[in-house]
Amino acid sequence: MDSDLRPGDDHPAHDLKARVRAVLERRNLTDNVSAEQAAASWEQDRFVARARALFYARMMFLTLGLLILAVPAWSGYFGFNGPISFLGYFAMLLYSVANLLVIDHPKAGRWVTYLSLCCDLLITVVLIARPQVGGGLQSPLLATQLLFTTLFAILFPKPLAILPPLLALPITTRLDLLLNRSVTAVELLTLLWYLGLNFIIVYVLVYLNEREATAHREVVSLQGDLKELAVVEERNRLAREIHDGLGASLSSMIIQAEYILNLAREDGLRTEIREMKATAEESIEELRRNLRMMRDDFELAQGLEDYIKTFRDRTGQDIRFERTGLTRKLPPDAQLALFRILQECLSNAAKHAEAKEVQVRLDFSAEGVHLVVRDNGKGFDPGRTPRGHYGLLNMRERAMKLGGSIVVDSAPGAGAQVAFSLPCLSA
Repeated sequence: MDSDLRPGDDHPAHDLKARVRAVLERRNLTDNVSAEQAAASWEQDRFVARARALFYARMMFLTLGLLILAVPAWSGYFGFNGPISFLGYFAMLLYSVANLLVIDHPKAGRWVTYLSLCCDLLITVVLIARPQVGGGLQSPLLATQLLFTTLFAILFPKPLAILPPLLALPITTRLDLLLNRSVTAVELLTLLWYLGLNFIIVYVLVYLNEREATAHREVVSLQGDLKELAVVEERNRLAREIHDGLGASLSSMIIQAEYILNLAREDGLRTEIREMKATAEESIEELRRNLRMMRDDFELAQGLEDYIKTFRDRTGQDIRFERTGLTRKLPPDAQLALFRILQECLSNAAKHAEAKEVQVRLDFSAEGVHLVVRDNGKGFDPGRTPRGHYGLLNMRERAMKLGGSIVVDSAPGAGAQVAFSLPCLSA
């Protein structure tokens, strides 16, 4: 055997599928991920990475806090001499660890991170305002407020979400007044300076974050458009090849059958040739139908009606078709599934059920599209499908792939009804 044709040489494709599967599983996404879901996954990953960085920064501050409690001169400066100070320190440690544990949760992680960050800000305001001498707007810790503004803007780039660190400065000024500290002109300049820095930080970070998110959404949307364009191009290429190759061969077969039919004299031979010609004509019609689907030029309701008319003429069955609702364009996969299920139902009604009458209803509604096929044949037990018959299994697999549902209702001697429903889809 040629080494180029050995099975299992598709390692590149296998590896690519494995990598795609690994990324989808890591991000908790499905194979049919949309651009919105991909963008949401990216934003969640970005938030988790930044929130983890916040946790490590908080550990650094907790280390400094432990040093403050351990050094008498520093703890005396802030007035942290009792057991309450140690209880507060361990409370910070506990909610920091709790934040880390839920950080990956899409909703709880954000809320717990925000609340814990607000608690950090509150404790910082207390540290700034507590010393009687050198506290408030004179405190060297006042610069920490800029760090909180940066953290809030990076993690929660929304106007209302960034409000707490901005309020820290006027609250500190108000505490100075309540503690009978006079606000000098220099301290007022310090307040205005910090307010200006805060607004610059907020504007720059929010602007950059929005630009980054917008650019990412555009890239994800462009990738989806390019993928769809590649699929359309490949479908058109296959349609051309099939039309020029297989279509031409079937047309030649029909012409040859007509020629041989004119030469044949025996009735049995002429019957066989007519059946061969009819089969070729049916095959070329099926080919044309599939080409229209591939080129997105297939009208479902009209296609079903034409096929029912052809099937009725060939089998002599009484098939009635009813269409309700406002017809709309469906994706090619949905149209193909509806058409194949109708084919299978009509084939079963003619071959196995020996039905004399078949009713087909196609309904378009706001919830989706529904196809119901009912016959008056001899029926069967849906739970006991004969071995080697995969029609029902194929129909269920088509429904599952598109997120639809199929219900088979039948019993021996009671006919059969197949109801196939697809959710609201658009091309």
